[in-house]
Amino acid sequence: METKIKNRKPDIRFLYDMRAVLYDKKWAKTTPNFEVYYMYRGMKAKGELRYDITVIPPKMFGKEFVKTKGHEHSRNFGELYTVLEGKAIYLVQKYQKNRIKDIYAIKAKKGESVIIPQGYGHITINPGKKELKESNWLSKKCKNIYNLFIKKQGACYYYTKSGWIKNKNYKKVPKLRFEKTLKSLPKDLSFLKN
Repeated sequence: METKIKNRKPDIRFLYDMRAVLYDKKWAKTTPNFEVYYMYRGMKAKGELRYDITVIPPKMFGKEFVKTKGHEHSRNFGELYTVLEGKAIYLVQKYQKNRIKDIYAIKAKKGESVIIPQGYGHITINPGKKELKESNWLSKKCKNIYNLFIKKQGACYYYTKSGWIKNKNYKKVPKLRFEKTLKSLPKDLSFLKN
């Protein structure tokens, strides 16, 4: 289910908005501001649920692959993502009692979907050379909370040209594991309403 984004005005995330969560701090300090990715919120609705589209052009943040800023959800809401074009890596982490309890990544390509479980923070990475376009369904009541990712200067791992690098601002970080995408889209999305 895709919606046309032409003639829609997106919210734009700029480099200056991202500097606090990047691996390559030296690069971030010396690079002029630019548009990083585009969020088209509220493209459709189904009752209490909202459908958004995010477009992430292929770029590098110095040594790190382009990514979203990263957020957790208010009130333990979940979220359903589908890759519409390109490739994505979803880095999903559970932070509880001042430490990472769980961390995993899911590689997804066009047509594949992932669920971000309740209580997990996440980022989307574009590891490819083509534009990534993804959609998501979530509750209209859900608010994105960026505090942890800003305080810790990103997720507990960075994805760079050299591979995965642990973020030293987290004390103990479990070994990164990889999960698979959904085999099929859920027909009933009521689990997203909380």
